[in-house]
Amino acid sequence: MQKVPLSVYLKLICVALFWGGTFIAGRIVSQEIPHMIAAAGRFLVACLFLLILAWRVEGGLPRLTNQQKLATLGLGFTGIFLYNICFLAALERMPAGRSALFVSLSPIVTALSMAIFFRERLGLMKWLGIAIAFIGATVVLTRGELIHAMHAIAQTIGSGELFMLGAVCAWTAYTILGKQALKGLSPIAATTYASLWGLLLLTLGAIPQWPELELRRLSWQVISAIAFLGIFGTVLGFVWYYEGVKILGPARTAVFNNLVPVFGVLLSSLILKETILTSMLIGGALVILGVSLTNRQIKTDAGLK
Repeated sequence: MQKVPLSVYLKLICVALFWGGTFIAGRIVSQEIPHMIAAAGRFLVACLFLLILAWRVEGGLPRLTNQQKLATLGLGFTGIFLYNICFLAALERMPAGRSALFVSLSPIVTALSMAIFFRERLGLMKWLGIAIAFIGATVVLTRGELIHAMHAIAQTIGSGELFMLGAVCAWTAYTILGKQALKGLSPIAATTYASLWGLLLLTLGAIPQWPELELRRLSWQVISAIAFLGIFGTVLGFVWYYEGVKILGPARTAVFNNLVPVFGVLLSSLILKETILTSMLIGGALVILGVSLTNRQIKTDAGLK
């Protein structure tokens, strides 16, 4: 059996660190500039680097069939346009650490969606994992006030939480569509085309927001955060993740996704000085345990964060 280089594991840990960092960068950006403009800026940076990557690695982008055009448009609409709108809207309204814990539910929602809409069978262990993860998410969602939430759910669940759940649903749709879009396309080509579609949609959506943009708010912190989201959170994270998939396989690589909420919570505390609530620790641990059980035999698809 060929020995796996240590650099592969280190890169996957860095990917989790980058993706955890997107919540901090997104929090910084969402507080200063309109969401559509921020998201369009992120994917303008990402698309430039993805096009360079596609040219250097694969000699350019292939021509798309009509079916592939629709599939990559679907990816751009769900995983880039909708996801980033909900992602930044949530980060404007709630702490980055809590937001990071919600995204860890994506594999669970994906597994449930596959079971409901595509009749994919889930074993007892996967159902147990789903139940544990949702209990954990409820603890995080209600800040540990489960009994109070039953009587006054509007007071414990705000618009930020609802936007974050919307982001999870958008990412689930992106993951499911990705299986169709990757037929006949390399991961680099599919992601580049999806990013280009997403950039087009975000740019069109950003046009009405231009009057709201205050140039004085474009500080070096905001510009650096947008660059981080585009380069590290999108391009570099994607490349290193798929390097792990190629060497370790999808199932073993997906295990590193459990580090994303951990890094998100830690970085939000260190950089943004956010308080780590006991409910976040307990609920987050339950979510990660549930996702680990569910992912044991599920090959999860990688993608943008």
